[in-house]
Amino acid sequence: MVKVIMGLKGSGKTKHLIELVKAAVAEEHGDVVVIEKEPKLTYDIPYTARLIEARQYGINGYDFLKGFISGLHAGNYDITHIFIDSLTKIVEEGVDARIEDFLDWCESFSEREKVKFTFTISADINLATDGIRKYF
Repeated sequence: MVKVIMGLKGSGKTKHLIELVKAAVAEEHGDVVVIEKEPKLTYDIPYTARLIEARQYGINGYDFLKGFISGLHAGNYDITHIFIDSLTKIVEEGVDARIEDFLDWCESFSEREKVKFTFTISADINLATDGIRKYF
């Protein structure tokens, strides 16, 4: 399962993500991972969720992020949900066809490994292609 929350800055995406993280920690029987660009969610999410600051690992591109996610899962098969806040800011790319490819890869990974994904994308929702909208 892949879910995308998209909207302009200040539209409540991160607040909604925080609520989803809290619910996942309370309801799911596995580990929850949150990836963010910079440390801003430290006091907002439960301590039981693994918070990862992407900047510390030099994540810069979708291929790197795919490898990072694969490595996380290879090191911990108990991960049930991965949340990524501000996807386009982490990979330092705009809203384009590469997002669709990445989201499709995540959907395939999700089905194969039973890991759910939730992303926020800070951009005008009107920029979303049909390939992105199918994950709303």
